[in-house]
Amino acid sequence: MSKESQKRQGLTLVYTGNGKGKTTSALGLALRGIGRGFKVKIFQFIKSPERTYGEQIALKKLGVEMVQLGIGFTWTKTPEEHREALKKAWPQAKEAVMSGEHDLVILDELNNALAIDKFPIDDVLPFKEVIELIENKPSHVHLVITGRSAKQEVKELADLVSVIEPEKHYYNEGIPAVKGIEF
Repeated sequence: MSKESQKRQGLTLVYTGNGKGKTTSALGLALRGIGRGFKVKIFQFIKSPERTYGEQIALKKLGVEMVQLGIGFTWTKTPEEHREALKKAWPQAKEAVMSGEHDLVILDELNNALAIDKFPIDDVLPFKEVIELIENKPSHVHLVITGRSAKQEVKELADLVSVIEPEKHYYNEGIPAVKGIEF
């Protein structure tokens, strides 16, 4: 850890809401941080490593690891498969934050995972541990949490909460996901 990072106060930023742009906002911060010499690590809690994403390709070229910890949308796999993925995901993400090795850690779609109500989640992704992570992360680490349905307790602990809401979306006009825009 550099002397500069020891002096910095790490922030907790939350991007939530139903609009498009939560992950994009977090990735914009990653790019800004990389440009300023930050060591950045990104975890995605829902996206699967079985797919390739444009941002993952670009970040790899910049030397930033983006780890897909999920297995896709909750309706594409069984609850047991999702639970097993989250059970493996949480310790990895928690360790990366608490190690203090990174200046910026993005926990993309963590809010989505915490909001799952179709199957039990708290025993594999304990909400209490998420709160403890936010409260006790190393003081220089900037933590970014994205995803719909951010819990009130997470928002209260955050230094910044941006709620992104749709006003107009091309999906409503029948335009499917666009390569380079959504993936």
